[in-house]
Amino acid sequence: MAEKRDKTYILYNIKSPEDIRKLDIPSLEKLAEEIREFLIERVSVTGGHLASNLGVVELTLALHKVFRTPRDKIIWDVGHQSYVHKIITGRRDRFETLRQFGGISGFPKSAESEYDSFDTGHSSTSVSAALGYARARDILNEDYSVVAVIGDGAMTGGMAFEAERCRAFTQ
Repeated sequence: MAEKRDKTYILYNIKSPEDIRKLDIPSLEKLAEEIREFLIERVSVTGGHLASNLGVVELTLALHKVFRTPRDKIIWDVGHQSYVHKIITGRRDRFETLRQFGGISGFPKSAESEYDSFDTGHSSTSVSAALGYARARDILNEDYSVVAVIGDGAMTGGMAFEAERCRAFTQ
């Protein structure tokens, strides 16, 4: 599949979240459109979770614009919503290998990228993991943010509610 590499496409100049942080709002809006086009083209070939990723484009861009990833930790509860995250964290050029043997994973994999803080699928574990990261950060007197990205579907697993209850006991 031929890539549109002319200078009018912002996406092909994004190598890391640092590039996202330099963009103004109109450029981010254009980038969001380009990412949606890219996702539709690629996922129609490789297969994967299209709708969930089309729905988190702006969220993912906002997270990477505001937070200092990879120092700050983004923990995806629904790992199959991380395609946009993968695209803007240096894996766009390998995206045609998504979910293929030897290719990039359809979920966050810490062995794959320093930007993947926590290995997950769809497990309702983001709040628990984020609390663990935050507690470890505090014990070690480190300074970074921890963000859990969780949707309503992940709440049905129940672990998110258990994590919230446990948080009250650790303070």
